[in-house]
Amino acid sequence: MSDSQGTSTASSDITRRELMQAAAVIGGAVLGEQLVPGAISPALAQAAGAATAPLDVSLRINGTEHRLSLDPRTTLLDALREHLHLTGSKKGCGLGQCGACTVLMDGMRVKACLSLAALAQGRDIKTIEGLAQGEELHPLQASFIERDAFQCGYCTSGQIMAGVACISEGHAGSPQEIREWMSGNLCRCGAYDHIVAAIQDAAAVSSSTQEG
Repeated sequence: MSDSQGTSTASSDITRRELMQAAAVIGGAVLGEQLVPGAISPALAQAAGAATAPLDVSLRINGTEHRLSLDPRTTLLDALREHLHLTGSKKGCGLGQCGACTVLMDGMRVKACLSLAALAQGRDIKTIEGLAQGEELHPLQASFIERDAFQCGYCTSGQIMAGVACISEGHAGSPQEIREWMSGNLCRCGAYDHIVAAIQDAAAVSSSTQEG
């Protein structure tokens, strides 16, 4: 084998892991162009390495700043559960379809499994752990207990956080409206009637408090 052939063979000897890292950084189309001559440039290799370099991220969770060193691909849900041990937000489908991971970001509900932790920097994040005021439960937490609005409880924290947003957004005017705006949160036990009733009760408390 000639030197030129040997060089070509060596430069194309790319491991599957290197390919996956590069694809994660630049996407398949560009990667495909790079593979035609059978080589990945030093710049590309450097970019692939940068994809897993930890990032220093500051997250404001329930009013407290937390400084973390995270893989850039870390989701907000994993940052909460695995790094801050705030396990109230649950990992369900991991696809943003069940709503078990719902938290509030600047008062708006988001699916933490679909949100990158690095992009939550500078935002106010509220989880189920930050909803009560000391020993006093949030009105919706109290209503869930009063209405027996859970069975296995796995979806409950997401249901409550979404319910809080539903009320603050003004979408709790009727059972039908609540069902529509809570449709992104699934309950495999089918406790929907009780959940809707609990949100109605809490909305009434919120309304009377504002009027008072």
